[in-house]
Amino acid sequence: MEGRDDVRPGAAGAPALRPDRTVYDRHWAAELHSAARWALALLAALFLLDWGSGDGTPWRAVLWCGLSALLFVLLCPRRVSAGTGWLASRGPLGTHRVRTDLLVSVRFLDGVARRLVLRDTLGGRVELDPQVLTDNPGLWYRLSEDARKSADGGTLLCGAGALHRVQERIDRETALAVFKVSGMR
Repeated sequence: MEGRDDVRPGAAGAPALRPDRTVYDRHWAAELHSAARWALALLAALFLLDWGSGDGTPWRAVLWCGLSALLFVLLCPRRVSAGTGWLASRGPLGTHRVRTDLLVSVRFLDGVARRLVLRDTLGGRVELDPQVLTDNPGLWYRLSEDARKSADGGTLLCGAGALHRVQERIDRETALAVFKVSGMR
């Protein structure tokens, strides 16, 4: 079946990707709609406040529209996609792309907002939320396969530990999901 699926079972049960397919974040559209809803809710609340107080002016309406647009830009998720040898992150203000088969470093930034920072030999840099990789096995598979090529080729100087942490997190969340679905948790 060669329909819309990006992932098909491999020989050992692991996902195998067709090399000509681009894999996208499956949850991006829902997050984009959520960002739009929050921005529109803020705009509606501000217009209702102005209407209720009776001092709505065209300049205030422009200001409220600007604030709503700013909130949308801040909440707008980056669209992560990957193909053979590359990973891209596109946001409202631009696209960042990295060659995953030429990775130099992978860093896991732990803090309030966890981030995975990828750098390649060509100077490309992509920063993304590791949850995107957890939620999208196809993206993780592309990244891990190409990172392995980088390590075998000698370009990946640091970052094996960071990739191992992401792999452990993916394995843990997958196991929890299996237990939950099977009724064991």
